[in-house]
Amino acid sequence: MASLRDVQNKIASIKKTKQITKAMNMVASAKLRKAQERIERFRPYASKFYEMLRELAGGADPSVHPLLEVRDEIKTSGIVLVTSDRGLCGSFNTNLIKAAIKLATEKAAEGKTVKFYCVGKKGAEAAKKLEHEIVKSYRDAMGTFDFTLGMEVGNMLIDAYIQGELDEATLVYGEFISMARQEPVVLPVLPLAPEEAEAEESGSAASQEFIYEPSVEGLLAELLPRFVKVQVYRGLLDTSASEHAARMAAMDNATRACDDMTDSLTLLYNKTRQAVITKELMDIVGGAEALNG
Repeated sequence: MASLRDVQNKIASIKKTKQITKAMNMVASAKLRKAQERIERFRPYASKFYEMLRELAGGADPSVHPLLEVRDEIKTSGIVLVTSDRGLCGSFNTNLIKAAIKLATEKAAEGKTVKFYCVGKKGAEAAKKLEHEIVKSYRDAMGTFDFTLGMEVGNMLIDAYIQGELDEATLVYGEFISMARQEPVVLPVLPLAPEEAEAEESGSAASQEFIYEPSVEGLLAELLPRFVKVQVYRGLLDTSASEHAARMAAMDNATRACDDMTDSLTLLYNKTRQAVITKELMDIVGGAEALNG
């Protein structure tokens, strides 16, 4: 049985750990509020941008802009992996890395060359262990970032696609759904092929036509590159909010685990102390009986 001093040291150590996990939970909670506000403000803009651009590109000839052209043969596939810079957020980073590795394995099985663009230290460290090329790695970038980072990553993808270095690009990030739910998302970014309209609408709904000024080609030339940057920035914001939510939940679970361990060790301490007292009493009683005998 463990000695009283050993049990006391364990209890003191766990209490200190609890203070750390509780503090980290509070920090993550404060950061989550800011990150959640950012993504909630940006999502309506990104969604409306996507709807408008899909309708605009749907009636345009793919040859009007290189970002709309789908290559006949896809040889090189780029994967933009967005993770956090720090750990202690449960399985959040692990799930993102697994999704990226699964995607890379599928692309490689199709005979495609896979290139990684990593945003976040955890993703960069995982990608180093793979056999695929890492074109660019952004470490310690998820702590404080703005739209500039989304523009830089977006411009890199656009230039690589136009120059033929990439034939397609996919974004892997963590979508913030709720405090308790963050899911990996695999989003094709390039090429920007418009979704095909449904063959028939319910009832007798007539199709709507819009007149654009300036021309559709002029709008696409301006909006398509910006759309890629918007999607990348949305992935960064979603991942940031998801990271803080996952860390908050992980630290909350760790704090409760500390409480459970403290209760268990306190019970062990009391049992050990009682056993020591009982042994001393038995020694005293045995000695007294020996003297009386």
